[in-house]
Amino acid sequence: MEPIELAERIGRWSSGRGPLYVLLAARLRRMIDDGELPPGLRLPPDRALAAALAVGRGTVVAAYALLGDEGRIVRRQGSGTRVAGTAAAGPGVTGAPVFLHLMEPIDDVIMLACAAPGAPPPELAAAYARVAPALAGISGDIGYHPAGHPALRRAVADRYTRRGAPTDPDQIVVTNGGQQALSLLARAFVRPGERVLVEAPTYPGALEAFHEESAKLVGLPRGLEGFAAAVREHRPVLAYAVPSFHNPTGAVMPPLARRRLAETAAAAGVPLIDDEVLADLGFPGEDVPPPLARYSDRVVSVGSLSKLAWGGLRIGWVRAPLPLAARLARLRVVHDLGGDVPAQLAAAELVPQVDGLRRRLGERRACHDHLRAELARHLPDWEAPPVRGGNTLWVRLPHGDGASFAQAALRHGVAVIAGGGLDVTGGSTDRLRLHFLAPPERLTEAVRRLAEAWRAYDRPARPVAARPPMAV
Repeated sequence: MEPIELAERIGRWSSGRGPLYVLLAARLRRMIDDGELPPGLRLPPDRALAAALAVGRGTVVAAYALLGDEGRIVRRQGSGTRVAGTAAAGPGVTGAPVFLHLMEPIDDVIMLACAAPGAPPPELAAAYARVAPALAGISGDIGYHPAGHPALRRAVADRYTRRGAPTDPDQIVVTNGGQQALSLLARAFVRPGERVLVEAPTYPGALEAFHEESAKLVGLPRGLEGFAAAVREHRPVLAYAVPSFHNPTGAVMPPLARRRLAETAAAAGVPLIDDEVLADLGFPGEDVPPPLARYSDRVVSVGSLSKLAWGGLRIGWVRAPLPLAARLARLRVVHDLGGDVPAQLAAAELVPQVDGLRRRLGERRACHDHLRAELARHLPDWEAPPVRGGNTLWVRLPHGDGASFAQAALRHGVAVIAGGGLDVTGGSTDRLRLHFLAPPERLTEAVRRLAEAWRAYDRPARPVAARPPMAV
């Protein structure tokens, strides 16, 4: 392709916010993923494209380098720069294993990748039965509630108030699960190239949401340790933490550290997302940790019923300051006009019953203990520390790396998540994330297969590189 032709087809690529090379890479990636730049197409040389775009050569070199790291283009001496043979994941097309596993057909692979309850609880069916008659009496309501049905917003607000964070229903925006909540927040706060502080490691779905907006992710130790210094150095537009039964490690942030983080973020003027999706998943005897919003009303909280009740109940929410809540509702209305009303009415029945749903977490702890016992019996060299709640174990391998072993495990019929893809600093390459929500007999079979895979595993000479910590 001639430089001027590409320059014309790129369009107004530089009109956004952020470094030019980030904006250029973002536009080229979109053209590649949409098929506008097909596999094998030869792209202009650095200097020629830079001249056509009236930018320095360094801008094109840096943009090509990012696309090369993502596998979207291939650069070889003598053959120039070409679009890679197969399209890579980009905006709107996730490449995260935790999501891609969900899109595969159900087969004999044991899924220890995506963690959610295997069946809805009886309380959910009972809630639908209670709200069904009310639907027949609805009049004067066309069913579009972009911010969420008032009954559910009141129920969620009341629960935050009972937990020490007084909340008005207008501060609640209902979403289709916690993942949509994170996507809306990323869209509201982040522009290409802007920095977001995240824990390393952290929930991969959050990383995907920030990647989607071309954020530059800065990893800090769990609990966002070193937050104040990182704010001064990086000037982030957003920070994200999972302080309650942390995904993937299961750790719980102490109350004093919660207060310090919330107050520091507020003083610095950095919006802080408190991912509370796992907050109610403490094992019997564990208290529900206080929300960070208890210490600062500027904290943005994200919650969901998918991990406590059922993943098929796509009900999540954001608790936010009133202006942000109104903005999120305006963002959401463009996409779906609001969520499923019967599901929201059922969820409004379930939210006050959360403490009752938590009584079943004793079964989850038994599965946690069973998985650890099976790992100790069949894979004694693996380190799998216990957790106090949540869904997952954070396992350390004695040698090799999680990325290459995950491929070996898949060939033996078990899907696991490699730690490197959850850590934007490039660390955690010797880790695996395993959930313990399957029945004990299924966990036993999973460990048997993992042990077979481990015996056959031929670790690579050098660790397999994780996905790039920044996707633009």
